[in-house]
Amino acid sequence: MSNTTTSKLTQIFRATRLLLHIISGLVQSAFYPHVSQPVQKRMAQKWSVGLLKILGIRLRFSGTLPEAKNQPIMLIANHISWLDVYSLNAVCPARFVAKSEIRDWPLLGWLSRNVGTLFIERAKRRDTLRINQDIGNALTLGDWVAVFPEGKTGDGTILQHFHASLLQSAVAVEALLYPIAIRYYDASGEISKAAVYVSISMLESLRQIVKQPWIDAELIFSDPINSNGKNRRELARSTEQAIANALSLPIPHKVPGKSSYPPTE
Repeated sequence: MSNTTTSKLTQIFRATRLLLHIISGLVQSAFYPHVSQPVQKRMAQKWSVGLLKILGIRLRFSGTLPEAKNQPIMLIANHISWLDVYSLNAVCPARFVAKSEIRDWPLLGWLSRNVGTLFIERAKRRDTLRINQDIGNALTLGDWVAVFPEGKTGDGTILQHFHASLLQSAVAVEALLYPIAIRYYDASGEISKAAVYVSISMLESLRQIVKQPWIDAELIFSDPINSNGKNRRELARSTEQAIANALSLPIPHKVPGKSSYPPTE
């Protein structure tokens, strides 16, 4: 982690702005389910951009961005932090698949529920069938759905094995998959340790982030992969390879992290 940190006054200012922004999001989320899909996307994008700005997250992206098509679109990304959700939403708003425990988070849990997050019971393998049906329904309705196939967060220096179970929905609806590589850098240009959400609480993660002068978030979009004619394991390996190439990382090794999905495959 960079030795350079922000002043206590700056940290308090950021934390205060963050609390007000979350309250604003909660108010907006009450109306979110009742507006049109394009309006929902604009709301999610604007709120996410605001959140990143408050936290000092400087976002950049490159590559082939998703475009609205007649074909369903699924976003596939590696997983480092809860910041991943808002970094992706700031560029291409989507519905996310998340562990059910997030529903119980103070404030952010309520916000996640109201904006249509798809929750999975990670301890129940049979819940995979139900969540795949929910993902398929969302994709069919025109929502973009984002999935983190690693199933848990890592430190950004190693890519973890991509599980195929949640990609069955993409096969069922013949979705177009966009692999997205995510990486965070600190003020010294090194891989950010402050952005990593592994073996710490949400509050401690926030403390780490607001101490940083800034964090650079990078999204690298690879060419889309058509699921037509492929099975879920082929899609898992193809997206895994695309993201590994974008990050110049080897194909995976196991590292501990925050589990999000049951590691079934």
